Amino acid sequence: MERKRILIADDEPQIAEALAKYFRREGMIVETSGTVADTLRALESFAPDILVLDVMLPDGSGSDVLRTTAKPDGRAPTILLTAGVDQADRIVGSQLGADDYVTKPFSPSEVAARVRSMMRRAAASGAGRPAKKRRTSRVGGLELDHDFREASVDGTRVKLTATEFDILAALAERPGEVFTRSKMLDRLGDDGGVYERTLDRHINNLRKKIERYPHDPQYLLTVHGVGYKMRKR
Repeated sequence: MERKRILIADDEPQIAEALAKYFRREGMIVETSGTVADTLRALESFAPDILVLDVMLPDGSGSDVLRTTAKPDGRAPTILLTAGVDQADRIVGSQLGADDYVTKPFSPSEVAARVRSMMRRAAASGAGRPAKKRRTSRVGGLELDHDFREASVDGTRVKLTATEFDILAALAERPGEVFTRSKMLDRLGDDGGVYERTLDRHINNLRKKIERYPHDPQYLLTVHGVGYKMRKR
């Protein structure tokens, strides 16, 4: 079964990381953001199944995110995190299409229960709807189909392990962005199967599979002393 993807948009790092760790333990792929601008970019590149969205962000509000992605199929099901002081944010959020609310302070298990309930509703209501647009990434001749977890180079299918695909997908979704080893492990939701000392081996195996000249890579680039990045499109 495909792992669900969740985006947590909250500018309080302790809240975002507590939720992220909880959902990673449940087997989900997690991204976090702390501003409206970062959240909108992540909605486009990460394409989450669920959005957990704080009402108050440094450069605007959760309502700004909802307004920008107000088209019926333009946003993942959304849970708003509210301070619970008044009902104004809830009313605006409901008008703009928020699906549920959690009042601060809360426990990660409470948010997780809401997420599971939302996923069940989405699965039940999805029958008979038009298929979602496939999520793909392309960098030069490298193409990834995130829904079918397939990769190809210049039209030729490349057989990857699950971990190799996850590493390649993380880099291809954000070409040019440098991933440190610790950031990559966080993105993978490391459960003990990938360690910093074995990440290099996965990268080397990937280069053998996707690069024409593995010792002179054109896609998977090393940033010495820092980590790895995908070449820009």
